[in-house]
Amino acid sequence: MKKIIGLALAVLFSNHLLAGDIAKGQAKSGTCAGCHAVDGNSPIAANPKLAGQGEKYLIKQLQDFKSKTRDNAIMFGMVNMLNDEDIANVAAYYSSQKIQHAAVDEKHIETAEKLYRGGDPDRDIPACIACHGAKGNGISTAGYPAIGGQHPEYTISTLKAFRSGARSNDLNGVMQDIVAKMSDKQIEALGYYLVGLH
Repeated sequence: MKKIIGLALAVLFSNHLLAGDIAKGQAKSGTCAGCHAVDGNSPIAANPKLAGQGEKYLIKQLQDFKSKTRDNAIMFGMVNMLNDEDIANVAAYYSSQKIQHAAVDEKHIETAEKLYRGGDPDRDIPACIACHGAKGNGISTAGYPAIGGQHPEYTISTLKAFRSGARSNDLNGVMQDIVAKMSDKQIEALGYYLVGLH
């Protein structure tokens, strides 16, 4: 019983730590807007959309940039100016915004939908839906990112970075293991499919 109460308190405490102030986050996000837009819907395909992303995921990414666990000189320069409270506030602000979706080219739907909803048993690839949800909203409490509505180019480059090992800040190497089994065709189809998933 004590373990259950302790676990419940730990979950409550960790959720409290994630509760950033949206208004303060908006005020602090001015430098972010140049690359990610005021509302987090970046118009630049190489820069991820942050709108609607889970707070826990955003906090982890910002902390990873700050500690250089995720190496990016531009992001290090930006995040290095933020303290933990600022990071939580910026994450809360972008999490509160609504992501913009786009139309999906039909040529990508069959391959990607099969992979997203059912995985690829022949390659031992699990279904994306298990961690990222039916609408690509992710599982915020687990820190699994929202991927629906993301720029195809960003999604494709991210998946290829996990596959090559250029990006390795995923929890327990889960994405690296999964993407290592994916073909270029599957990665491309998935990238273009996700932009319209909602």
